[in-house]
Amino acid sequence: MMPDGNPPRPRPLTTRAPRSPQPERQTAFRFGLSAESRAAALLIAKGFRILARRFRSPVGEIDIVARRRHLLVFVEVKARERLDDAAWSVTERQRARIIAAAEAWLADHPDPSIQDIRFDAMLVGPGRVPQHIPAAFDAS
Repeated sequence: MMPDGNPPRPRPLTTRAPRSPQPERQTAFRFGLSAESRAAALLIAKGFRILARRFRSPVGEIDIVARRRHLLVFVEVKARERLDDAAWSVTERQRARIIAAAEAWLADHPDPSIQDIRFDAMLVGPGRVPQHIPAAFDAS
């Protein structure tokens, strides 16, 4: 009830058309998907099995979750025009979110056979083989 004792009036529904993503955002999204696919292919060539791509949790996202024997790897893929730019683009805040998402993964997928966990980075530039950086950061 309103202060004058009347029920509140319903708000008119807007019929605005949904906004389409901007072309540069679409291009960046496709570039990122391509980079993740190239990174996953390289990991497979190195003997890893891809368990998940673009794993999302309420606390963060992991680009690739991979496994080789008793090693579980959480991989952050960074695609930039220059690999140097990609190397510097994993910020402290992103690391914290990746670690939190990894904890969510481990809670949802308990596996007693996993003996080691690692956080890797995969740097991807146009027309280049992805650069794999094992143990790019740790959870401490």
